[in-house]
Amino acid sequence: MAKLLLWIAVSVCAWGAPVKVLIAVHSETGHTRALAEAARAGAAGVEGVEVVVKSSAEVKAEDVKGAAGILVGTPVHWQTMSGETKRLLDRMGGWLGKDFGEGKTGGVFCTSGTASNGADTTRMGVIAALLAMRFVVVGGVLEGGYGSLGAQAFGEVGEAAKQEARRYGARFARLTVRMHQK
Repeated sequence: MAKLLLWIAVSVCAWGAPVKVLIAVHSETGHTRALAEAARAGAAGVEGVEVVVKSSAEVKAEDVKGAAGILVGTPVHWQTMSGETKRLLDRMGGWLGKDFGEGKTGGVFCTSGTASNGADTTRMGVIAALLAMRFVVVGGVLEGGYGSLGAQAFGEVGEAAKQEARRYGARFARLTVRMHQK
């Protein structure tokens, strides 16, 4: 019995706590939330990862500080992120303090009405904020293997967009775990 308890204690120490990934999403129509759920499914399939999805307004300082990686989901508003997403990024900077996101991964996904509504400029705005906060930004991978700024959907979130978000969530989680392995 003592050997079993020792093995359990050593195993728990070796495995450590799961790497936490926070998906912070602002969704008005449900489209961005659908993409967030697909990204969550991809990330949750990675061993050693704990994924939490919260609306941007519900995210607290302890969520941000306790996460090894943060994926930000936003709808496109006039070629940029939503006001709620901007408020989240502003709060994150204050919560993280002078070290900001040092050692954390960050990424973004977005939804827009059409392909020409500014998905790229929206993602670049969030990426710029994450880089300024010293996050290591993780991009996505399209079906053909080409890199992307992160998952996206135009209009209704179809199966192809969900698959892209699942791939992105899984890639984000794998790289986050790799960064936090000791």
